Amino acid sequence: MTAAGWGPVDGTVKVVDPGVPGERPARCVAVVDASEKVFAGHFPGFAIFPGVCVVEYVQRGALATLPEREPGGRWVLAAVESSRFLSPVYPGDELTSEYVWSRKDGALRCRASAATGRGVAAQIRLRFEDRKTQTGRAGETGETGRAGEMGRDMEARSGRDRGTDAG
Repeated sequence: MTAAGWGPVDGTVKVVDPGVPGERPARCVAVVDASEKVFAGHFPGFAIFPGVCVVEYVQRGALATLPEREPGGRWVLAAVESSRFLSPVYPGDELTSEYVWSRKDGALRCRASAATGRGVAAQIRLRFEDRKTQTGRAGETGETGRAGEMGRDMEARSGRDRGTDAG
C-alpha cells in the first residue's frame, strides 16, 4: 500500500508493515527525491528537507496505518502535539517511519519516529479525530470544528494586530 497526497511534498509513502497495536509498531518508507520542489529554495547550494515536509511524510504514513478504520469514518489530523528534529534529511535519503498508536478521549494518538541511514531525524506526536464525530460543530462549510474555530480566532487576532475588528 502507498499513500500520496497533496501538500508540500510530491513523493509517496509505502507501508512496509501495518503493525499490530500493542505488539509491534507500523512502519513506512519514503524516498526523498532530489526533484522535490522544496529543494529549490531550501537551501540553494545546500539542500535540506524542511521539517514541515518530514511531518507531512509522517502524517501520510500515519493515515495509511490507522489501526481503526470504520465504515463511514473519516480520520483527520487534529494536532501535531509535538515535533523534535534531531538531524537533517537530505535529497536521496530513505526516510523510515515507525508508528505506535494509542486511543484517548475518542482520539487516536500516534508517536512516530522518522529516521534516515544516519539515525533518527525526527520524533513527532500526532492526534487524529474522526470527522464524523465532529458533525454539527463545524457549520456548513465542511470545516472540522476545531480548524474552523482556529481560523476564526486567527482572523480576529490579525484584525486586532492591524487595529481593526475582524470579528
